[in-house]
Amino acid sequence: MENLALTIILLPFLGAIITALSPQRFAKWVATAFSALAATAVVALAIGFDQAGKLAREVDLLSFGQASLMGLTIDRLSVLVCVAVVVLGFLVVAYSTAYLTDGNREHPHDGRPRYYAFLLLFIGAMAGLVLSSTLVGQLVFFEITGACSWGLIGYYEKPKALKSAIKALIITHIAAIGLYFAAAWLFVDTGSFALTGLAQLNDGAKIAVFLGILVAAWGKSAQLPLHAWLPDAMEAPTPVSAYLHAASMVKVGVYLFARALYSAGAVPEVIGWVGVTMAVVTMVYGFAMYLPQRDMKRLLAYSTISQLSLIFMALSLSVFGSELAFKGAVAHIFNHAFAKSLFFLVAGALSYSCGTRMLPSLRGLLKHMPLLGISFCVAALSITGVPPFNGFFSKFPIFTAGFQLSAAHLLLLPLVVIALIESVASFAWFLRWFGDTTPGEASEAVATAQPVPLAIRFVLVTLIVMCVASSFIAASWLG
Repeated sequence: MENLALTIILLPFLGAIITALSPQRFAKWVATAFSALAATAVVALAIGFDQAGKLAREVDLLSFGQASLMGLTIDRLSVLVCVAVVVLGFLVVAYSTAYLTDGNREHPHDGRPRYYAFLLLFIGAMAGLVLSSTLVGQLVFFEITGACSWGLIGYYEKPKALKSAIKALIITHIAAIGLYFAAAWLFVDTGSFALTGLAQLNDGAKIAVFLGILVAAWGKSAQLPLHAWLPDAMEAPTPVSAYLHAASMVKVGVYLFARALYSAGAVPEVIGWVGVTMAVVTMVYGFAMYLPQRDMKRLLAYSTISQLSLIFMALSLSVFGSELAFKGAVAHIFNHAFAKSLFFLVAGALSYSCGTRMLPSLRGLLKHMPLLGISFCVAALSITGVPPFNGFFSKFPIFTAGFQLSAAHLLLLPLVVIALIESVASFAWFLRWFGDTTPGEASEAVATAQPVPLAIRFVLVTLIVMCVASSFIAASWLG
């Protein structure tokens, strides 16, 4: 099982090298093959782990004296998130083979080998970060994801895209200082970088280490005050936005926090108060900022900020002793990855077919482009938490845990109520855009749209299915 986990990390790196050296006409097929192999391997890992009774295990890969530098951790948390990261990586690569072509009406462009190489590197780095058992391992892959995001956000090489890529790199690299600080403090106190060492720290040391982790997490997951890079990162090709900015890169932050909580045992409540307060402030800010947006991708970027805040809130609530809040947060990491990826890829399909993703220019999708209309509807209902779609089944336990904890911590009540109001308001806002874009007679852009390629249709249908199925997978997996 450990060899399989290592294979999941190394396959995309090997594929990236071969893809970068391949002729342009073959690069996308090489990348698709390697991403499919990695996805097959991660599903095999999940099945094997389940059949083995879901018993957690750790393996040291590199040590210096008594200090563990690099290692693998295979448990319920890492395997579930790794499945989402790697499987969605394959779907995004497959989608890209149809999207990055000269037939794209908004961005006619034949994908170059470096695009697919960076994408494979990102898949491998994300798998490595999720499966790492040490803070040093997380740091190494944290920095690799930053470099890959720079290459992918600036892929079109336009001035605004290049500026946005540098902005993302600088902000997330500054945030990484928090993780360096946490790793150094952990090593000084325990003599190791192993995440299991967090449980050995006293309360003062835990507060210091967790504050460092939170800073790194806020940067990667675009939370106040380190959020400014994410809306500008929408200059990237839309498949990149779906993967980096919905399914993987922005999930690094919440995963770092979740992994630390999972390993540390009891955590001082001050971390919970800091986490919940910052999450609710960011949530309200994200909602306020996506109200005026007309560009579908920028609206989804701010929506992502708010959704990640909900996960931070749930993880912070778990500090007060709620296992339900923690499981709800992990389930929402998994569910949101599929739902928001679907939404971004709908935006990409509209760009490809209609030549625009500006919402006021789109109307009549259900009649003239039924798959895109249905996909828009499913994605909106999923991320806003409407049953039977996946968002409901992770949001419900989060709010249930919040209200349960409010009985003993009264100051949590207004924060949970604000979060609930934001969730309802976001549903109303997306319902408004659904009413404006999907029913009725087609606008000119929709009426003259070209057909959606088979690869894009395949990915959209798969994600529609997962917007229902992922909640059952997560619930069964987490118990």
